[in-house]
Amino acid sequence: MTLRAVVKLRDGAVHGDVQTRILRDYVKSTLMPHKYPRIIQYVAELPKTGTGKIDRQSLLKLPVPVD
Repeated sequence: MTLRAVVKLRDGAVHGDVQTRILRDYVKSTLMPHKYPRIIQYVAELPKTGTGKIDRQSLLKLPVPVD
């Protein structure tokens, strides 16, 4: 199993190698080293349910990016 983080950046923020490295370093410093996500996927919007909560089932169905 490979851990994956699905991230929606704030308006004006640009995703790329630098942003990914910053995010990965931050997560490694706050979590146990083996728990940080190996795959970081950026999306325009997080899928929501009818009540406005994040739709976890839809996140699982997103295609995994190939690096």
